[in-house]
Amino acid sequence: MNGGAPSIDAVSKAIIEQLQEDGRRPYAAIGKAVGLSEAAVRQRVQKLLDQGVMQIVAVTDPLTVGFRRQAMVGITVEGDIDPVAEALAALDEVEYVVITAGSFDLLAEIVCEDDDHLLELINKRIRALPGVRSTESFVYLKLRKQTYTWGTR
Repeated sequence: MNGGAPSIDAVSKAIIEQLQEDGRRPYAAIGKAVGLSEAAVRQRVQKLLDQGVMQIVAVTDPLTVGFRRQAMVGITVEGDIDPVAEALAALDEVEYVVITAGSFDLLAEIVCEDDDHLLELINKRIRALPGVRSTESFVYLKLRKQTYTWGTR
């Protein structure tokens, strides 16, 4: 891998795949599937967590927990992109921020309670950030696919 990123071998990838199927799968069951002892799996998982290769989290459907509006916001920036990206990343409603090449400098996925919350976030907080020149919002109407299994392809 480039840039000093950790090297992931086939066994670690297999462990990641097991946890992507079920993040609560016991280490003993993972060990059987990948050919390691429970202790060895525990060590590998801890190393992957410490290296920042993966996280183990609970993923929810925003609609089921009271968030009725999701959107992708494309942002054009004047000047240095990094301070705007950092400010966006600090907002609770922002799920992720991506620095891009193309029509937008940044893309931010946001999750809001409703349209009023979305409007307040974009109009009062995102557009007010120093360096933000313009935004374009892409409101999600229906989520067709959301997967986290790409991590070991």
